[in-house]
Amino acid sequence: MTEPSRGDTDLNAVPSKIPLILVTGAAGWLGSRLVAALAGKLPDGPETATASRIRALVPAGADARALLDADVDVVTGDLRDAEARTAFLRGAKGGLLVHLAGVIHPRKVAEFEQVNTTGTLRLIEEASAAGLARAVVMSSNSPIGCNPHPDHRFDETSPYAPYMGYGRSKHLMEVGLRARIENRDPLEIVIIRAPWFYGPNQPLRQTRFFRMVKNGGFPIVGSGLNRRSMGYVDDLVRGILLAAAHPDAAGEIFWLADETPYAMNEIVDTVRTVLRDDFGMPVKDKTVRVPGVIGDVATLADATLQALGIYNQQIHVLSEMNKTIACDVGKARRVLGHAPRIGLREGMRRSVEWCLANGGDI
Repeated sequence: MTEPSRGDTDLNAVPSKIPLILVTGAAGWLGSRLVAALAGKLPDGPETATASRIRALVPAGADARALLDADVDVVTGDLRDAEARTAFLRGAKGGLLVHLAGVIHPRKVAEFEQVNTTGTLRLIEEASAAGLARAVVMSSNSPIGCNPHPDHRFDETSPYAPYMGYGRSKHLMEVGLRARIENRDPLEIVIIRAPWFYGPNQPLRQTRFFRMVKNGGFPIVGSGLNRRSMGYVDDLVRGILLAAAHPDAAGEIFWLADETPYAMNEIVDTVRTVLRDDFGMPVKDKTVRVPGVIGDVATLADATLQALGIYNQQIHVLSEMNKTIACDVGKARRVLGHAPRIGLREGMRRSVEWCLANGGDI
């Protein structure tokens, strides 16, 4: 793909031009912040409250109370449910689809492709047939894999090297989407790659991360100099809205993350400092140091289990802990004008603040 030149976009005016905004994953961590932005309730803007209707596809059993309170039309079902997809897309001609739903930590490995690949591609095919105008689709760093060394950065031209089942499912998804783009599908498609994110509305796994750092039990695997790109949720939302609005975004891929990656040592030290200095918590300065080879063993174990159709979240997470997963966000800055506003320390402070305000046990 050739990189288009940057144009001007009035982000605040965009939703008023769209009759219907459809969001998958709206009850999740990132999706709930996106809906808040569309309702004009996201701290630090953008002010995007309009008369546009918002419809969300929400899995059975998910907590949709906040969506209902925000007058969001909720359709119950998941991407594998043809009837739910039909109901979700009904009357959506000219609308915008923001597709954030996906399986990250499944019960069975087969769910990766069932949901992330097949479910997504069927949704996009049906969205095109329904006459939607644009689809912004969330991918991941995983289709591109791990960087060869800590100073390396992926960009949008980096080759595919998918990491485990999740990476393969997102790779196949991207291949299918890019085929539609190359065949000039009337539905404009934008692919977003977002790495590890942080901020308010966090799930329990992020709260456990804070607790482990506080108690001195979070492991640094290897030297801790391996780097991770991360994104503050509200900055990611702003990037997604820019991708939804910008005329030059159609048919493109964008990495969205904080401006620079962080070493694992820095991430843990920042959380420790925030808990101690900003919230007065007793924090152990202890750091558990684990040989890097443990991460390599976990990688082998993860690959073996997944080949057998078995997914173990703890082993998978451990397998990534000594790896660099870092990207260059220059294209999003140049084309979309995207400029993350919240850095790691302030973002972690807001995340802890939200957690404590919502009964999180750190």
